[in-house]
Amino acid sequence: MTLAAASTLSRTSATAALLLAATGCAAGSSPSPTAAVHTSIASQPTATPPATTPGRTTGMNIRLIINGATINATLNDSATARDFAAQLPLTLTLSDYHQTEKMIDLPDRLSTSGAPEGTTPQAGDLAYFAPWGNLAVYYRSAPYFSGVIKIGELDNAGIEQLSAADNGTVTIETAS
Repeated sequence: MTLAAASTLSRTSATAALLLAATGCAAGSSPSPTAAVHTSIASQPTATPPATTPGRTTGMNIRLIINGATINATLNDSATARDFAAQLPLTLTLSDYHQTEKMIDLPDRLSTSGAPEGTTPQAGDLAYFAPWGNLAVYYRSAPYFSGVIKIGELDNAGIEQLSAADNGTVTIETAS
């Protein structure tokens, strides 16, 4: 054994002995009742509330009304989605973009606080396209794009309705 290794082993042994003596767990003694209580409490699992993450659905229901057809959707719990919900109700112009999404120009820009840099949109996603300040409602999946922030999802039946919808007026409102 080298001198350095012996010195390290000696310090480790001395530290362990001091720790055992200080906690009352030296050889031949029983642990104190207080130590047992602390160990018992510390080893019990604690309930942790679920974390809120961007993109997670929380039940903020909205509806899009396009040419008399209603499409239900749910917003997630993100700063961007909350900012969007605060602007509702809205009646705006809907247009198709690249046969993948319906695009809606919003009157005001939304917060991007805490938002990811981008996402890979899936059919049924509601997203905010930060560079242009508009809402994108996807009826087909698309590749990853920087600046796309998912804010919610359409109900499954809404994807077909959306893809068949003509350009025109859309009303977006909270659903009760």
